[in-house]
Amino acid sequence: MSATEFQELLTAESDFLKPFAIHLTRDPVLAQDLYQETLYRALANSEKYRTGSNLKAWLYTIMKNIFINDFRKKRKHPVMFDTAALTLTTDRLMRPGSNTGEMNLRLKEIQQLVYALPEIFRKPFLLYFQGFKYEEIARMLHEPLGTIKSRIHFARKILKSRMKYFERIWDNASAS
Repeated sequence: MSATEFQELLTAESDFLKPFAIHLTRDPVLAQDLYQETLYRALANSEKYRTGSNLKAWLYTIMKNIFINDFRKKRKHPVMFDTAALTLTTDRLMRPGSNTGEMNLRLKEIQQLVYALPEIFRKPFLLYFQGFKYEEIARMLHEPLGTIKSRIHFARKILKSRMKYFERIWDNASAS
């Protein structure tokens, strides 16, 4: 089978993968990524497909293996980010005798700080916080990798400085 014939067969027979991708990921955006990666791998390994064999089963297997391998990678290498300021605040909030109302108020304030970041910093920071890798964020936002790393770094710095400011306010309020 020629590469062109295989590509035509693949595009004609691949729509059944979309619901399976959504079933696996439970997220339309991740499902689209999984679907595209599956098609890419199938095209890259077209010489391994045997003409006349079950194309659907072959594609299902590719998709399932990509999903499992990605899941294992994420479990082995959890996303790391600077949580020093957030940890300090949540530790302080979670100590015995702390007021849950006060805790909820402070967590809302932290969330407001994140959403108050300029959009240029907020978007990459939130994507990174959600677990995306730098390279994925750069592709999604159509920006160079170095720019994304820099923006996430500055977002952390801004949040850290604003958190310290609010910590002083909270400390003064609780002392009085």
